[in-house]
Amino acid sequence: MKLIIAYIQPHKLNDVKQELYKSEIYKISVTNAMGCGQQKGYHESYRGVDEEVNLLKKVRLEIAVNEDFVQLTVDAIIRGARTGQIGDGKIFVTALEDCIRIRTGETGKAAIG
Repeated sequence: MKLIIAYIQPHKLNDVKQELYKSEIYKISVTNAMGCGQQKGYHESYRGVDEEVNLLKKVRLEIAVNEDFVQLTVDAIIRGARTGQIGDGKIFVTALEDCIRIRTGETGKAAIG
């Protein structure tokens, strides 16, 4: 079991969801996040005061999958999120020790589905 965490541009969320659905991956968690990387932010002027904005809006996806779906999930996220520009995002794949479905008490691979 693996937990895939991806940070993507907010405007690419629908594209990523469509690619995940095409790969038959339906269970995802989505949260709003802020961060910066190579983009380093931008400058804007507000009421004559120059401000550096270095925390940019991102979307965080969390997807728990069984081993068979790891590469499918990663490929789907890349297809949906890639623009070729700095700031497309990052994908992290970590080991998932256990998963428990609260409703039924199932654990492990059966709980992920």
